[in-house]
Amino acid sequence: MKKAKGKLLMKAEEIDLALARISAEIIEKLSPEDDFAFIGIRSRGVHLAERLRDKIGAILKRPVASGILDITLYRDDLTAVSDHPILRETLIDFNVNNLSLVLVDDVLYTGRTIRAALDGIMDLGRPKKIQLAVLMDRGGRELPIQADYVGKRIEIAENETIEVRLNEEDGEEQVVLLRKPGKKTAK
Repeated sequence: MKKAKGKLLMKAEEIDLALARISAEIIEKLSPEDDFAFIGIRSRGVHLAERLRDKIGAILKRPVASGILDITLYRDDLTAVSDHPILRETLIDFNVNNLSLVLVDDVLYTGRTIRAALDGIMDLGRPKKIQLAVLMDRGGRELPIQADYVGKRIEIAENETIEVRLNEEDGEEQVVLLRKPGKKTAK
């Protein structure tokens, strides 16, 4: 499948720099002695969480746990998405009770995905703290949810979307701004 070109917002090097900065901020906010883990929201949040885990593990010289969360059943728009939603596995093989968690996603928009993820995590236990790391914050919140760690903030129009493309999923590494088909930009 050929991807639409779009306006380039971040190149591979900029993505890596943003993740390095986020890693440093996480270490600064969460004490190195603190027990914490990453939980990536399927699908691209998983790869970003793994990259953050690896960067921080290398700095702290110890392994850091990470897990994968599928929020499909927690979505408030499940029936609007599909009559037959595709469920994928949640893989969190550690106890979340009293653990500081860093929830990771690629793009923060309305806040509804994060709300669903919080519901999913709370079904697993009671973490000590949950923080949010995102590569891109595009504004346009519908719920009072903000990221603790942000790679890049950009305000875009409703008829535009941000697409994060990662090597693990897409075979390329970049963030692009796309215009949704059939809608015109207000002047």
